[in-house]
Amino acid sequence: MSWRSVIGAALLIAALASGWSAWRNRANVVPTAAEQGRSDYVLGDFEIISLGKDGKESMTLRAPSMERSRVDETSTITKPLFLLPDAAGNHWQLRADTGWVSAKGEEVRLRGNVSGDSPTDGKTPPTTFRTAELDVLPKQDLARTDGLVTMTRPGLVQSGVGFQTNLKNKQYSLHSQVKTRYEPNAAR
Repeated sequence: MSWRSVIGAALLIAALASGWSAWRNRANVVPTAAEQGRSDYVLGDFEIISLGKDGKESMTLRAPSMERSRVDETSTITKPLFLLPDAAGNHWQLRADTGWVSAKGEEVRLRGNVSGDSPTDGKTPPTTFRTAELDVLPKQDLARTDGLVTMTRPGLVQSGVGFQTNLKNKQYSLHSQVKTRYEPNAAR
């Protein structure tokens, strides 16, 4: 036996051993924590227009950044601006520092400096509300918070702890510690 035959046999045995080892360990590959924390996608400086069943705009979302989690398929939004059209096509504006949307879109959580402002069309009295956090359930036409809320209209300021509104029939309620200040001269 020559030395070439010995080296060839050793290389053949090494190749078979490494192939068997790779085959045996192929199912044991576990994604690292860094891979699990990565996003499916990231949007930058974007606008999304959502249409209702009737084909008309139901909501528009603008934001500088949105990331979708690969693990649970939720989305995190930086500085979201939601534009919600009324019956006349004018937009209510809903802003926050951050937003979170569940995987199927059945829940939206807005956190930090949440503000809502009525359209500036001249037909709707200027109406605003401010709170630290707001949970929106779009399919139920419901928005709510357990925190402090302040609402203003010309001549009227209302505040309270805990708030809920039905977005469909536009009725709202403040739950506790409600304070109302009426200033008739400010309404002019």
